[in-house]
Order: sequence, then structure tokens, then C-alpha cells
Amino acid sequence: MKIGVIKEIKDRENRVALTPEGAGRLISEGHEILLETNAGVGSGFPDEVYARQGVKIVDTKTAWSADLVIKIKEPLEQEYKFFKDNFLFTYFHLAGVAPELTHALMKAGTTAIAYETVEDAWGRLPLLAPMSAIAGNMAASVGGYYLAKFKKGKGVQLGRVLGERHGKVMVIGSGTVGRHAIFTADGIGAKVFVFTRSQDKPESFMDMISDHVQFVPSTPENIGAHIRDTDLLIGAVLLVGARAPHVVSEAQVKTMEPGSVIVDVSIDQGGCIETSRPTSHSDPVYIKHGVTHYCVTNMPGAFPRTATLALTGVTLPYISQLASEGLQALKEDPGFAKGVNIYQGRVTLREVAEALGLMDAYQSFAS
Repeated sequence: MKIGVIKEIKDRENRVALTPEGAGRLISEGHEILLETNAGVGSGFPDEVYARQGVKIVDTKTAWSADLVIKIKEPLEQEYKFFKDNFLFTYFHLAGVAPELTHALMKAGTTAIAYETVEDAWGRLPLLAPMSAIAGNMAASVGGYYLAKFKKGKGVQLGRVLGERHGKVMVIGSGTVGRHAIFTADGIGAKVFVFTRSQDKPESFMDMISDHVQFVPSTPENIGAHIRDTDLLIGAVLLVGARAPHVVSEAQVKTMEPGSVIVDVSIDQGGCIETSRPTSHSDPVYIKHGVTHYCVTNMPGAFPRTATLALTGVTLPYISQLASEGLQALKEDPGFAKGVNIYQGRVTLREVAEALGLMDAYQSFAS
């Protein structure tokens, strides 16, 4: 199969969907790799490194014409003209973006497979996990940066000072994003409060954090009581495939102290804070009700080398399977099939159809 690897055009997005080593493996399996010129440069992989693996370096149109197209972020409007009835494998987050993308994919007959909704045999999200981990790590560090007075923050440092913990961090959600945010915030010595609906705390997770981390039932009352003196609020709520619910209201944000910071990592799926709106790496923050909001929709793009290596490590087996078996790979693996969001002009993920008001265009892929 011909596999096209696309150069990302989203603001300061330097990740690439396939490493040279990964490309070499696919070529050894008999596939042809068409890499858009300079697609890997931002991650430290120049064209010549791919070429040594046998990759063909091509223009944009040729890369998009492949049987299977792989990329990182959801296609932008200027890329819609390249859509066709092939496989497109990337992060889509369709419930959280403008419906025009979904309509364009449906019209083209594209089989759109979303990294973020593929499940493994245990119901986990293996292709979302590495980027969630990086974003969670970032949430605590970037939030701490914007607390600095010279960034119009409160002037509170997150961390230990002569053994005493400083800075209050609220983390809403305890999935992969939330856990990595907790690891980082706790590790530097902040006072961490975790808001979660789950009562299950895996022993492996608890062994990695200190006894200072406090777990609080995630209710509007508890969130409202804690948010008033919180320095950094991290939103890490995920409903697979669906638009994120607003777990923090605008009224609650108004009670936060001026100079506090919100990092909404759920922004890809629409955001879990009512006052959140998408931002970019070029213009990452805005202030509303005196609170700095960081809502960058491609946070891991800030660390493209790490992100590309981590992502290829988990996507490569799926890419190989899809390239070798085509549609049959999806039909034989129920977890892989859950990644299919659009097929034959229909929305195949109920959560996307409900979020975008397209239930009349919904049809389960399994049917």
C-alpha cells in the first residue's frame, strides 16, 4: 500500500506522524512511503534521513493521494481539497472542532480513523496516551510559568521553599493527563488537590505520588469551595469521542483571585472550563475575569521530538496492520474499529454525531 506522510500546517506544529525508523520498517514489509517535503524537519528528521530508508520525498498533492494518509492534527480548511475515498489516520477530535471538517470528510467518502478513539483489548486509549502524558507534564510547568508576576500572574511559585510547599494546584480529572499533571505538580512541591469521580486509585499510581496529594470528590460544591484560593487550575476531563463537559462554570472562574491561571487540556474536545476558548502556540493565553487562560489545542507540539518518537512507538503496529490488511484490519479488531469516525459518507461514532447534531447521518461502523 502507498502511505502518505503529511507535513503539518497548524500553528507551530512540528510533529510528524512517522519516524525514519518506522518508515523503514513499513518499507521492509512491502509498502511505499510518500513523505511530503520537510515533513519531519521540525522533529529533527530531515528528508535525507528518510531517503536513506527508501522513502520517496514528494509534493503535498502526491502525499495526500496515497491509499493511506497519516498525519498528526486534524486537517485544516486549506487541506480539505485533498480529501478522497482513502484512509486518513490522525487526531481528529471532531466533536470539538467546527462541523465543516466532518462534512468535508463525509462528502469525500474518506474513511477517517481517529487516534484518540482507538481502544486496546482492555478498553484503554493507547494512541492518545503518549500525547496526554506530555500535555499533562506541560500543564503544571506552563501553568507555573504564567503565575510569574512578569506574566501578569499572582507571583506565586509552585514548589518547595526550604521544605515548605507553595502554590495550590487543582487538577480536575485523573486519567492520563491528570495523572501526569499530578506527578509534575507534586514532584516540584506544590500543594495538589485532585478532583475525580472515580474512587479507584491504582496502587501503581499511588506509589508515584506523595502523601501530600489530596483527593476530593468532583462535585460542583467542592470545586466551588476550592477554586477561590487556587493558584493553578488544570482541566483534564475526557469523554471518549464526545465534547468535554463544562465542569467549571464562568461564575466559579469569577471567584478566582486575579493573576490565577487556568490550563484547559481538554480544549481539543471543546474544553471543560466554561470560559475556555482555543488558543495557539503563537498566541497561547488570554485573560478573562482577571484569570490567565492557556488553551493551546496542540500542546505536545511544543516538544515535537519527544512526541514524535512516543507516538510512532504506539501507532506503528496499527499503521502496519491497516496498510497490510486494509478494511479487514478494522473489521477484525473491535478496538481498532472504534477509531473509525467517518465511513462511506456517514458518521460512525455516536458521540461525534450527537455533538455536531448529525444523528440523521449516523450509522455504526459495525453495522
